[in-house]
Amino acid sequence: MSPPSTQRSRALALLGRQPILRLKDFAARDVGPETLARLVREGVVVRVARGLYQRANASADAGHSLAEVAALVPKGVICLTSALQFHELTLQMPSQVWMAIDRTAWRPRIEYPPVRFVRFTGTALTDGVKRHRIEGVEVAITDPARTIVDCFRYRGKVGLDVALEGLREGLRRRKVTSDQLWHHATKMRVWSILKPYVEATAADAA
Repeated sequence: MSPPSTQRSRALALLGRQPILRLKDFAARDVGPETLARLVREGVVVRVARGLYQRANASADAGHSLAEVAALVPKGVICLTSALQFHELTLQMPSQVWMAIDRTAWRPRIEYPPVRFVRFTGTALTDGVKRHRIEGVEVAITDPARTIVDCFRYRGKVGLDVALEGLREGLRRRKVTSDQLWHHATKMRVWSILKPYVEATAADAA
């Protein structure tokens, strides 16, 4: 193991390149937990959750929370209101990060940031899911059309007003098309629910 001073400089260099890192990421680069504990005591590094560290002066915007959660749950997918906010299709600022995990997956226990999990099955975890790089972390997020469809599927959880806002903004800003919405809604078997809203929104915009 490298000397503490060398480990310290390496840890800070790593966090300079990637603001959020897991304990195993440091271990892979020969930085021990004692060095991280010392940096935390000094206030240079913050332990934001079990096994997850960041620079004390790291940004605190919405994207930062998505990166934190994705680092903790690499197989999860950012969805619903959190995905709407990422795509700038809502003025809502979710108080928790919405993340989808597999129906049979173990439910992670996360201290911070607050996360609300939903269960997706099979291809629902891959269809319309794109990967984005946020603060050096690969984050899986449903695309705009898939996000809107999911909001209508889970309208009882996120609210119909949120789903309608996403739909209006998506069509108005041309981030989605009716065909894209039909594609995902048909797969999810909610097109009969979504169709009247799509037609009404399109008519209002005409």
